[in-house]
Amino acid sequence: MKRLAVAALLAATTLASSANAADKPLEARGTWSVTTRGSAPLPPMGWNSWNAFGTDIDEEKVIASAQLIVDSGLAAKGYRYVNIDDGWWAKRRQADGRVLIRTDNFPSARTADGNTSFRPFTDRLHAMGLKAGIYSEIGRNSCGQIYGDPTGPGQPAGTMAEREIGLYGHIDQDIALYFGEWNFDYIKVDGCGIRALAADSPQVKSGRLRALDPLIDYDTIPRTNIPAVKGLFDQVGQALSRNKPGNNFVLSICLWGSADVRSWARTLGNLSRTSEDISPNWERMLHNLDSASRRELYAKPNSWNDPDMLFIGSGEFDDAHLTEARSHMSLWAMLNAPLIIGFDLRKASPAMMGVLGNAQVIALNQDAAAHQAVLAYDGDSVQIFTKTLADGTKAVALFNRTGSPIDVKLIASHLKYRADQPITLTDLWDGDTKSFTNEMPVHLERHQTLLFKARGTREHAQGLYLSEQPGNVNPAVDGIVHPMADPMVYRGLLPWRSTKADGEHPVYGGWGGARADATPFAQTPKIAGKTYHSAIGTLANSRLEVRNTGFSTFTTLAGIDDSVADPTARVRFSVHADGKLLKQTGWMKPGDAPAAIAVPVKGAKIVELVAEGNRPEMQNVAVDWAEAALDR
Repeated sequence: MKRLAVAALLAATTLASSANAADKPLEARGTWSVTTRGSAPLPPMGWNSWNAFGTDIDEEKVIASAQLIVDSGLAAKGYRYVNIDDGWWAKRRQADGRVLIRTDNFPSARTADGNTSFRPFTDRLHAMGLKAGIYSEIGRNSCGQIYGDPTGPGQPAGTMAEREIGLYGHIDQDIALYFGEWNFDYIKVDGCGIRALAADSPQVKSGRLRALDPLIDYDTIPRTNIPAVKGLFDQVGQALSRNKPGNNFVLSICLWGSADVRSWARTLGNLSRTSEDISPNWERMLHNLDSASRRELYAKPNSWNDPDMLFIGSGEFDDAHLTEARSHMSLWAMLNAPLIIGFDLRKASPAMMGVLGNAQVIALNQDAAAHQAVLAYDGDSVQIFTKTLADGTKAVALFNRTGSPIDVKLIASHLKYRADQPITLTDLWDGDTKSFTNEMPVHLERHQTLLFKARGTREHAQGLYLSEQPGNVNPAVDGIVHPMADPMVYRGLLPWRSTKADGEHPVYGGWGGARADATPFAQTPKIAGKTYHSAIGTLANSRLEVRNTGFSTFTTLAGIDDSVADPTARVRFSVHADGKLLKQTGWMKPGDAPAAIAVPVKGAKIVELVAEGNRPEMQNVAVDWAEAALDR
């Protein structure tokens, strides 16, 4: 009966999602569709047990780490969440379905009635001024059960049914337990159980775990049941809202970039993993970085891109690799990635604590403007990231991806500053200052990231380009008809697979998504032969929501990008303020000069930009909102 009930829920969710998707998606709504559930106005900061201990966790290790976070001053700098990961559970009691805790490892969880409770544990963390996080799984069985050693530490015990400790079929019950009774503040929900337990999987064939027809085909997006996956996480979000009516929770969606999660996570969760697990090596860091670095328009206050935890302190980011550790920290700060430490802090050196605790770098991550950095220069060897800060200045990171020194140039236009006026840079690692006009040569050592706060005279003095404020631009409908794997993510050797396959192929959905200062396919925006270094690139049949933070006028040059090869494509552009149409162009064809649009938006909260195609399904027709800006 339980299986039938879950199946019915999934079917209903799928039908509802299909109906909503067909409900005039290009119609202006006058609303901001990023989730209001949960509380993550800035990227969460804290510590997680997984990278340090795997499933071999216990109360002593977690509390010791929490105490170090407080005593070292990291808590005062924003590291507040202390999250236990996989390995905490004993079993699911069959009489009533309650999940029980491994009290041999968490002795404070013992209760006289045998129910076990994490409430003493969360109370203790709260008394220290910290927040408490827990781990679960959207399927029946956790990643540690599926991929870990069945005889290793932290594995649930008992019968097959007792070892099914995931949320599947128990969402309301488990969320009420974890957040209502135990008073947790944060939950990371994995997805291995709906990915890896087909009838032919080793765990199922051995009789150890029960089969569950996969909802996710990790390597093949069209074979994934995206509405069903989304529906399960929607149920988790609803349950969290019921049990934390004050909205004081964080939902971390851990689907590693699968199930086209890029397109819907920001409507349901507070952070979303963009790739598979990070490892303490340089190649893997590049991989995880790339999975998030071109998703600047998909990160927002209350919903962040998550390229996985910081591995600072381990492997190629340890004390012998201070340059790499600083790069890792700098890049995660620029991306507005959650700063979640994945290291046994009992072993942390002063140098590592200095990297993790650099107040200037943390400030970039926690900047109130909440904009993920935009790629001002994108290459295989060097990348330059820029970010607009709340005080009107810019942050800039120059990143050498290679193992050799390299000489580059920083130019004023990377920062959207005037080339004829001086620009001052303050190094956020060593405090040095320097100035330049127009351009400056920069030497980068192998794997080095130079990180600066920049002051200069803005090119666009009267306001902000939309590409300078990606946190205020939401691609509510980005025009993608069929999700495609992103070929731009660096494909380094996977440590756990070696070369026991035919290669690492693109797997993460998102290719063709909306971009700042680039087309959806990573080209420079160009309309009728003219290039534009400030633009929002998206696809036909898209609708962008723009939060207006006190500006009076919206201006743009809208047109079809020159990369479009379909001569029959036609697009018309419209601008709306709080749902009211302000301006609509005629139908435009490839090669047409852009349409100049200038409309008043004073007092409007949401400006919407619609690019409507002449066919309901248009694949790969790129359009540009060139020089799009909000002006005072």
